[in-house]
Amino acid sequence: MNIFFITPFPDSIKTLIDNNIANQGVKKDLLNIDIINPRDFTKDSYKKIDDEPYGGGSGMVMMCEPFFAAIDYCISQSENKPKIIFPSPKGKVLNHSISSQLSKEKSLIFICGHYKGLDQRIIDKYVDLEVSIGDYIISNGELSSMIVFDSIVRLIPGLLNDLNSAMTDSFVDDLLDAPYFTRPNQIDGLKVPDVLLSGNHQSIKDWKKKKKIEITKDRRPDLWRKYKKLND
Repeated sequence: MNIFFITPFPDSIKTLIDNNIANQGVKKDLLNIDIINPRDFTKDSYKKIDDEPYGGGSGMVMMCEPFFAAIDYCISQSENKPKIIFPSPKGKVLNHSISSQLSKEKSLIFICGHYKGLDQRIIDKYVDLEVSIGDYIISNGELSSMIVFDSIVRLIPGLLNDLNSAMTDSFVDDLLDAPYFTRPNQIDGLKVPDVLLSGNHQSIKDWKKKKKIEITKDRRPDLWRKYKKLND
Protein backbone atom coordinates (compact mmCIF):
# COMPACT_ATOMS: atom_id res chain seq x y z
CA MET A 1 0.00 0.00 0.00
CA ASN A 2 1.23 3.50 -0.86
CA ILE A 3 0.53 6.12 1.81
CA PHE A 4 0.99 9.87 1.41
CA PHE A 5 0.75 12.37 4.27
CA ILE A 6 0.37 16.02 3.27
CA THR A 7 1.47 18.06 6.26
CA PRO A 8 3.26 21.37 6.94
CA PHE A 9 4.98 19.62 9.87
CA PRO A 10 6.58 16.51 8.36
CA ASP A 11 8.75 15.76 11.40
CA SER A 12 5.60 15.16 13.45
CA ILE A 13 4.50 12.37 11.13
CA LYS A 14 8.00 10.91 10.81
CA THR A 15 8.40 10.68 14.59
CA LEU A 16 5.02 9.00 14.98
CA ILE A 17 5.70 6.49 12.19
CA ASP A 18 9.17 5.64 13.51
CA ASN A 19 7.51 4.57 16.77
CA ASN A 20 4.45 2.92 15.22
CA ILE A 21 3.54 -0.58 14.09
CA ALA A 22 3.63 0.80 10.54
CA ASN A 23 7.42 0.80 10.74
CA GLN A 24 7.23 -2.99 10.52
CA GLY A 25 5.14 -2.64 7.38
CA VAL A 26 7.81 -0.47 5.78
CA LYS A 27 10.55 -2.96 6.71
CA LYS A 28 8.47 -5.84 5.32
CA ASP A 29 7.87 -3.88 2.10
CA LEU A 30 4.11 -3.89 2.72
CA LEU A 31 3.93 -0.10 3.02
CA ASN A 32 5.53 2.76 1.16
CA ILE A 33 5.12 6.03 3.04
CA ASP A 34 5.80 9.51 1.62
CA ILE A 35 5.52 12.68 3.68
CA ILE A 36 4.79 15.73 1.55
CA ASN A 37 5.13 19.32 2.76
CA PRO A 38 2.73 21.76 1.04
CA ARG A 39 5.25 24.54 1.69
CA ASP A 40 7.41 22.94 -1.01
CA PHE A 41 4.70 23.84 -3.53
CA THR A 42 4.42 27.54 -2.69
CA LYS A 43 5.66 30.26 -5.04
CA ASP A 44 6.59 32.96 -2.54
CA SER A 45 9.76 33.32 -0.48
CA TYR A 46 7.79 33.05 2.78
CA LYS A 47 6.37 29.64 1.79
CA LYS A 48 2.94 30.85 2.90
CA ILE A 49 0.23 28.18 3.10
CA ASP A 50 -2.47 29.98 5.13
CA ASP A 51 -4.39 33.26 5.01
CA GLU A 52 -7.21 35.12 6.73
CA PRO A 53 -10.74 33.79 6.14
CA TYR A 54 -13.11 35.58 3.79
CA GLY A 55 -16.03 37.01 5.73
CA GLY A 56 -13.91 37.71 8.79
CA GLY A 57 -13.42 35.75 11.96
CA SER A 58 -10.50 34.51 13.99
CA GLY A 59 -7.84 32.06 12.90
CA MET A 60 -6.21 31.24 9.59
CA VAL A 61 -7.34 29.03 6.72
CA MET A 62 -5.08 26.74 4.71
CA MET A 63 -4.86 27.91 1.09
CA CYS A 64 -5.89 26.14 -2.09
CA GLU A 65 -2.83 26.62 -4.31
CA PRO A 66 -0.17 24.75 -2.30
CA PHE A 67 -2.58 21.97 -1.38
CA PHE A 68 -3.88 21.55 -4.92
CA ALA A 69 -0.28 21.21 -6.10
CA ALA A 70 0.70 18.84 -3.28
CA ILE A 71 -2.31 16.59 -3.85
CA ASP A 72 -1.75 16.55 -7.62
CA TYR A 73 1.86 15.55 -6.99
CA CYS A 74 0.80 12.64 -4.76
CA ILE A 75 -1.72 11.48 -7.35
CA SER A 76 0.95 11.60 -10.06
CA GLN A 77 3.27 9.45 -7.94
CA SER A 78 0.67 6.75 -7.30
CA GLU A 79 0.25 3.77 -9.64
CA ASN A 80 -3.35 3.36 -8.45
CA LYS A 81 -6.03 5.99 -7.98
CA PRO A 82 -5.61 7.02 -4.34
CA LYS A 83 -8.45 7.51 -1.90
CA ILE A 84 -8.05 10.92 -0.30
CA ILE A 85 -8.87 11.20 3.40
CA PHE A 86 -9.31 14.32 5.49
CA PRO A 87 -9.78 13.83 9.26
CA SER A 88 -12.47 16.31 10.28
CA PRO A 89 -15.13 16.74 12.99
CA LYS A 90 -17.66 16.97 10.13
CA GLY A 91 -16.85 13.48 8.87
CA LYS A 92 -18.24 10.02 9.49
CA VAL A 93 -17.18 8.71 12.89
CA LEU A 94 -14.35 6.23 12.47
CA ASN A 95 -15.24 2.61 13.14
CA HIS A 96 -13.84 -0.83 12.36
CA SER A 97 -15.91 -1.17 9.21
CA ILE A 98 -14.40 2.01 7.71
CA SER A 99 -10.87 0.95 8.67
CA SER A 100 -11.40 -2.52 7.22
CA GLN A 101 -12.65 -1.14 3.90
CA LEU A 102 -9.73 1.30 3.65
CA SER A 103 -7.20 -1.45 4.42
CA LYS A 104 -8.07 -2.98 1.04
CA GLU A 105 -7.10 0.17 -0.89
CA LYS A 106 -3.85 0.30 -2.86
CA SER A 107 -3.13 3.97 -2.20
CA LEU A 108 -4.23 6.53 0.41
CA ILE A 109 -3.58 10.24 0.82
CA PHE A 110 -4.04 11.85 4.25
CA ILE A 111 -4.44 15.63 4.41
CA CYS A 112 -3.41 16.93 7.83
CA GLY A 113 -5.40 20.01 8.78
CA HIS A 114 -4.24 22.94 10.91
CA TYR A 115 -5.48 26.28 12.22
CA LYS A 116 -9.19 26.87 11.42
CA GLY A 117 -9.13 24.27 8.67
CA LEU A 118 -8.83 23.85 4.92
CA ASP A 119 -10.30 26.09 2.27
CA GLN A 120 -13.53 24.23 1.47
CA ARG A 121 -12.59 24.08 -2.21
CA ILE A 122 -9.75 21.67 -1.39
CA ILE A 123 -12.29 19.33 0.16
CA ASP A 124 -14.82 19.78 -2.63
CA LYS A 125 -12.29 19.10 -5.37
CA TYR A 126 -10.28 16.24 -3.92
CA VAL A 127 -11.47 14.63 -0.70
CA ASP A 128 -13.17 11.24 -0.96
CA LEU A 129 -13.76 10.71 2.74
CA GLU A 130 -13.98 13.01 5.74
CA VAL A 131 -13.64 10.97 8.91
CA SER A 132 -13.98 11.99 12.55
CA ILE A 133 -12.11 10.36 15.42
CA GLY A 134 -14.72 11.51 17.95
CA ASP A 135 -16.54 14.44 19.48
CA TYR A 136 -13.52 16.35 20.72
CA ILE A 137 -10.85 18.67 19.33
CA ILE A 138 -7.10 18.03 19.25
CA SER A 139 -4.33 20.42 18.36
CA ASN A 140 -3.33 19.15 14.92
CA GLY A 141 -4.27 16.96 11.98
CA GLU A 142 -1.15 14.82 12.25
CA LEU A 143 -2.47 13.10 15.37
CA SER A 144 -5.92 12.45 13.92
CA SER A 145 -4.44 11.24 10.62
CA MET A 146 -2.17 8.83 12.48
CA ILE A 147 -5.09 7.43 14.47
CA VAL A 148 -7.00 6.71 11.27
CA PHE A 149 -3.84 5.41 9.59
CA ASP A 150 -2.98 3.08 12.48
CA SER A 151 -6.48 1.62 12.54
CA ILE A 152 -6.14 0.80 8.83
CA VAL A 153 -2.63 -0.57 8.40
CA ARG A 154 -2.79 -3.00 11.33
CA LEU A 155 -5.41 -4.90 9.31
CA ILE A 156 -3.10 -5.43 6.32
CA PRO A 157 -2.23 -9.15 6.15
CA GLY A 158 1.39 -9.77 7.11
CA LEU A 159 1.94 -6.48 8.92
CA LEU A 160 1.18 -7.76 12.41
CA ASN A 161 2.96 -10.90 13.56
CA ASP A 162 -0.45 -12.23 14.60
CA LEU A 163 -3.29 -10.94 12.40
CA ASN A 164 -5.72 -13.10 14.38
CA SER A 165 -5.02 -10.84 17.36
CA ALA A 166 -6.28 -7.83 15.40
CA MET A 167 -9.29 -9.76 14.15
CA THR A 168 -10.41 -10.56 17.70
CA ASP A 169 -10.12 -7.00 19.05
CA SER A 170 -13.04 -4.91 20.24
CA PHE A 171 -15.47 -3.69 17.53
CA VAL A 172 -14.52 -6.34 14.96
CA ASP A 173 -17.83 -8.13 15.58
CA ASP A 174 -19.59 -5.05 17.05
CA LEU A 175 -18.88 -6.24 20.58
CA LEU A 176 -16.33 -4.97 23.08
CA ASP A 177 -13.61 -7.46 23.91
CA ALA A 178 -13.56 -9.90 26.82
CA PRO A 179 -11.11 -9.45 29.73
CA TYR A 180 -7.62 -10.93 29.45
CA PHE A 181 -5.42 -12.56 32.10
CA THR A 182 -1.87 -13.93 32.22
CA ARG A 183 0.55 -15.42 34.76
CA PRO A 184 0.52 -15.63 37.73
CA ASN A 185 -2.91 -17.17 38.15
CA GLN A 186 -3.28 -15.55 41.59
CA ILE A 187 -1.91 -12.28 43.01
CA ASP A 188 -2.97 -10.24 46.05
CA GLY A 189 -6.03 -12.45 46.38
CA LEU A 190 -7.09 -11.78 42.78
CA LYS A 191 -7.61 -15.01 40.83
CA VAL A 192 -7.88 -15.83 37.15
CA PRO A 193 -11.37 -17.23 36.37
CA ASP A 194 -11.30 -21.02 36.70
CA VAL A 195 -12.74 -21.56 33.23
CA LEU A 196 -9.64 -20.02 31.63
CA LEU A 197 -7.47 -22.59 33.40
CA SER A 198 -9.72 -25.53 32.54
CA GLY A 199 -8.29 -26.34 29.12
CA ASN A 200 -11.85 -26.77 27.80
CA HIS A 201 -11.76 -24.71 24.60
CA GLN A 202 -15.52 -24.63 24.08
CA SER A 203 -16.15 -23.51 27.65
CA ILE A 204 -13.51 -20.81 27.28
CA LYS A 205 -15.03 -19.65 24.00
CA ASP A 206 -18.51 -19.53 25.58
CA TRP A 207 -17.20 -17.61 28.61
CA LYS A 208 -15.49 -15.02 26.41
CA LYS A 209 -18.64 -14.54 24.33
CA LYS A 210 -20.73 -14.14 27.48
CA LYS A 211 -18.31 -11.53 28.87
CA LYS A 212 -18.21 -9.62 25.59
CA ILE A 213 -22.00 -9.41 25.61
CA GLU A 214 -22.16 -8.36 29.28
CA ILE A 215 -19.53 -5.64 28.87
CA THR A 216 -21.03 -4.29 25.64
CA LYS A 217 -24.58 -4.16 27.06
CA ASP A 218 -23.32 -2.34 30.15
CA ARG A 219 -20.85 0.11 28.62
CA ARG A 220 -21.94 0.61 25.01
CA PRO A 221 -25.68 0.01 24.65
CA ASP A 222 -25.51 1.60 21.19
CA LEU A 223 -23.13 -1.14 20.03
CA TRP A 224 -25.31 -3.77 21.67
CA ARG A 225 -28.36 -2.57 19.76
CA LYS A 226 -26.36 -2.69 16.54
CA TYR A 227 -25.16 -6.20 17.30
CA LYS A 228 -28.68 -7.39 18.10
CA LYS A 229 -30.06 -5.88 14.92
CA LEU A 230 -27.43 -7.63 12.80
CA ASN A 231 -27.68 -10.98 14.56
CA ASP A 232 -31.39 -11.41 15.33
